[in-house]
Amino acid sequence: MRLLLYFLSVTIVFWNLENFFAPDPEGEKRWTSSRFYSKCEGIAKTVMLIADAEGSLPDAVCFAEVGDSSVMARLLRYTCLYKAGYRIIHYESPDHRGIDCAMLYRASTLKKIYSRPCHLYDSSGEIMQTRDILLAEFQTTCGDTLAVLVNHHPSKVGGGSSGGRSIAMDTMFAVCDTLICPTIAVGDFNDGSLFRGEGTYKYDGRWEKLDGCFHFRVRSIREKVFSHPSLTIPDKAHGGIKPKRTYVGPRYQGGISDHFPIVITVDF
Repeated sequence: MRLLLYFLSVTIVFWNLENFFAPDPEGEKRWTSSRFYSKCEGIAKTVMLIADAEGSLPDAVCFAEVGDSSVMARLLRYTCLYKAGYRIIHYESPDHRGIDCAMLYRASTLKKIYSRPCHLYDSSGEIMQTRDILLAEFQTTCGDTLAVLVNHHPSKVGGGSSGGRSIAMDTMFAVCDTLICPTIAVGDFNDGSLFRGEGTYKYDGRWEKLDGCFHFRVRSIREKVFSHPSLTIPDKAHGGIKPKRTYVGPRYQGGISDHFPIVITVDF
């Protein structure tokens, strides 16, 4: 009798969405409803482009720089994603900029077991005013359990420090150590020395791979940067291309993000 082995693959996307806030037309940047919904359409279109490239919709789409739950709800309600069967996981974090990590997951392929935010604590034991790590645990269609952590570690600008990134990394590994199931930690780690390969962010003409993943107890994993032409603009100052941002300083550019998304395939 031939023994048939069934292996499951799960596709996870991570994307820093560059200040995905609710409309604020009276604010300094005139973030109007028209501009907001144009960004929503761009995000949804990109998820569909990834689905076309991968052969199916991503099982989970993880985001950084999300303002609140309302923007996630509007992203699902007013774009083609409303037909895709995604559900939202989001918690408000103590970040001083008001940005959080969030996740969409397909209820048809991932059954949520639980989720929670993981605070970062400074040396005095106080909760740091930065992004929490988002943790969610799922049951897959073949009965395996998968944990996903979404990270956005303190940046090198805006008051961020290497000490803050070290605390975030230590916290992430400590959480992973408590888990016994296959675990994927995705995110914007704000440290170009951690990963090799194609860049996800371009600064002053130089590519950096700030976005990536760590994995634990999985059979195999594949990762690639999704740099579709719809997400790029010519880099007139340095040559080549660069991500098409939503804003460059106070000037509206009409893009989606200053980061490219990454696509991760996990094999059990």
